[in-house]
Order: sequence, then C-alpha cells, then structure tokens
Amino acid sequence: MDHLLTYLIFFPLAGMLAVLCVPSSQPKLIKQVAAAFTVPPLLLAGWLFVVFDRTQAGFQFVEKYSWIPSFKVHYFVGVDGISITMVLLTALLSFLCIFASWGIEKAVKGYFALFLLLDAAMMGVFVALDFVLFYIFWELMLLPMYFLIGIWGGPRREYAAIKFFLYTMAGSVLMLLAMLALYFIHPDPNMHTFDMTQLIAYGSQGVYSVAFQRIVWVALFIGFAIKIPAFPFHTWLPDAHVEAPTAISVILAGVLLKMGTYGILRINYAMLPNATSEMAYYLLGALGAFNIVYGALCAMAQTDLKKLVAYSSISHMGYVMLGMASFTQQGIDGAVLQMFNHGTVTAMLFLLVGVIYDRAHHREINGFGGLASIMPMYTGVTAVAFFAALGLPGFSAFISEVLVLLGAWEKYPGLTAIGASAVILTAGYMLWTMQRVFLGKANEKYIQLPDISRMELFTLAPLTVIVVVLGVYPKLAIDLITVSLGELLKGL
Repeated sequence: MDHLLTYLIFFPLAGMLAVLCVPSSQPKLIKQVAAAFTVPPLLLAGWLFVVFDRTQAGFQFVEKYSWIPSFKVHYFVGVDGISITMVLLTALLSFLCIFASWGIEKAVKGYFALFLLLDAAMMGVFVALDFVLFYIFWELMLLPMYFLIGIWGGPRREYAAIKFFLYTMAGSVLMLLAMLALYFIHPDPNMHTFDMTQLIAYGSQGVYSVAFQRIVWVALFIGFAIKIPAFPFHTWLPDAHVEAPTAISVILAGVLLKMGTYGILRINYAMLPNATSEMAYYLLGALGAFNIVYGALCAMAQTDLKKLVAYSSISHMGYVMLGMASFTQQGIDGAVLQMFNHGTVTAMLFLLVGVIYDRAHHREINGFGGLASIMPMYTGVTAVAFFAALGLPGFSAFISEVLVLLGAWEKYPGLTAIGASAVILTAGYMLWTMQRVFLGKANEKYIQLPDISRMELFTLAPLTVIVVVLGVYPKLAIDLITVSLGELLKGL
C-alpha cells in the first residue's frame, strides 16, 4: 500500500473528528465509534508485519512531500527495523486500551477524542523521518496525555499532570535547541536540512566536530532520558501512573517510555556516532545498570500495587539502556526486543491492577489476601503476568533480558553483573506481592468480589498470547529488527 503509514497516523485523527460529531448524550455510541477507528490501524500494522522486508536495513514504505519549502521541512515518513516493533505495539495497545476505557463515564466524548489524538501522535513519532515532523508529533503527544491524567485521573491528578507536563517540556526545550543546532551547523546554507536521513549522512561524513557532537548528544539525551525515565529524571513517573486512569497507565508505560530509548537510537546513535561511542558507557551503560537495581529496590518498598508496577518499569527499562550501550548485536537486539516485551508485559500488569481496583476501590497490597480462592481466573492471569515480568524462562522478557546480559557481558562484565543481580530482587518483590495479595486466608471483606469479566479478558488475552509466543519463538520479532540494528552498529 502506497500510503500505509499515513493511514496509520490519520485513521485515529479521523476517529477523533467522528467522535466529536456524535452527540454527548450517546456515550455508548461514542465508545463504539472510537473502537471502530482503532481497528483499521491494527489491521494495517498486521499487514505491515507480514509484508515488511526483513532482509533490508533501510527505510520502507517511505512517503516524502514538501511541506514548508522555505525551511526545507517535509512530510517524510518511513519505517525500518528500529521502529516497526514500536508501530506494532502502539497499534495493539491503542486498540486494547479503548476497551479498557469502557468504564469511563465522565466527559466521555472528551476522553475518547483525546485518546485518539494521543494514538495518532504516538504513531507519528515512530514513523517521522523529518526532525520538525518528529518534534511536532512529540509535542502533540504531550497535550492529550496532560488532560487525560489531569481530568480523568485520581485525587492528585492535577499535581501529577502538571509534573508530567513540566518535566517533558523541559526535555523538549533541549531537544528543540539540539534540532536547531543540527540544522544550522553545516557551513553551506544550501545544505541546511531537517531530513533525518541527511543528518545521519552528515554524521557519518564528519560534518559535525566531536565537541559539537558531545554538546548536542547530552542535550538530546536529557530530553529522551526524561521520557525513559532514567534516574534522576524519573520522579514524575510514579505520580503519573498512580493518578492516571488504567488505560492511560498502560499507554504511558507501554508506549511513551519507549519513545525515550527510541529517540536515542534514531537520533543520538545514528546522527552523532563519535559522541555515542564516548558517552554510552557512562550515560547509558552505568546509568542503565543503576536503574535496574534502583528501580527494583524502590518497587520492593511499595505498598501500593500500581506504584510497584511503576517502579518495576524503571528497573526493566534499565535493561534497554544497558543493552544499547553494549554496541554488540546481541545486546542491541535484546534492548529493542525488551522495549517491545516490556510494553506487552507491563500493559498486562497495569490492566490487572485496574481490574482489582475497580472492585475493591483501593490498591494497598496488604489490604487483600487470599484472592486466589475468590477470583481464581484473575489469579491465573496475574500469575502469568508476574512470572513474565520477573523474567521466567518460557516468557518473552526472559529472552530479551538474556540477550542484553549476553551482549553487555562482552564489553562491561562488571556492569552486567550488577544488572543481573537485580533478577533476584525482581523475583523477590513479585513473589512477595503474589503471596500477600493472593495466598493465605481470604479476606472476609472481599469474599463476594466477582472474578475477571469477559471484557477484561478480551484486553488481556492477546497480550498473554504474545508474551508466551515470543517466549517460545522470539525469531518472529528478532528477524524484524536485527538487520537494521546491525547496520546502525556499523556506523558506530
């Protein structure tokens, strides 16, 4: 299809307009229209998975049209092995989260319109190949997320939304300055461009001095590290997760965090290779290993189930950073695979937290007990998600984390040992949580709680299948990414 990526971006935007045309007095119809407009992107993403040429390292399904000629800004989109898994993940989670939002009753039209706008912006970030277009989608994503947390969130929703907005805006300012520096740095004004492919070529041709690369690399890294989030830029994440509605927590952890590591790969690594080779050990490898341990320790200390899952995300994203810093095929393959696998596993975890919160109206881990005898099906699905999150063999996260550790060991055995030590911490807080919530004597207060519903199972079943299938046959995902990542490594 000639315009496949454009359809992926603009179907949700068309859905937003359609939702705005439905009368507010018909909330059920609004939800149905919103769901209907997430189906075509999911089907198109499935088609993209089928027809994507796994032997080609370059960009595919490219579209390029002049947009603002005076500044050489183009509508330029394309997909390669670095971005295709993120496109698939965004389409899948956006579809499932519409149904996870079925219980929204407050300002239904506004919620679903903003959600579809968020869907379009996220998709645009992963396919944009013009820096201005990338930046516009990056900023566009911020607006609906701010309102989705600030209006439909929990008791401290305004505080969490403002904190998220300010942190992300601070990173965006640094990114904007870096983008302008890359545009103007070429000595020939006729060669100024926002075309990412051309900026990548300049990086390999030595147009940028090493000192320039260092400054721009750090500015971009801070902007992206806020989104990951890497220590010490992580403090917005637990607040945003705790206050956000369930579906928005899924999107936040499943997709938005990956934008940070994706941006580093797409821009820092590809455009600034010299600075990357200098900075990766300290700002990715060491920080990644620290994040793994720090996030796990913070998760172990939590009494709120949602906060525990939020801090576990910080730990698991540390594996992505460590794998990226390894500069080995195994390590970087594992990092990108971990981005996808973490997106599916953490989506399951947040959806499951939402299930029990809707029934008990609290998330205090010590306030439950014995739920296995009350909600056996819910317990079974949660056990799958917990075991997948702790990296049990047979589940997808095990493959990606092992690849990261294998690749990182070749370069940084000390950091790898530190990161690997957190496996026992992850198993500790996951199993301890399982024990307190599901085992032991049933809490009389919750003896009448209904088990998981069909709608809730509908949102969890596809993720469960993916987690198991990629745990047994990871080649399905690795084949998509390995050629493009190998080409990226050559440039480094």
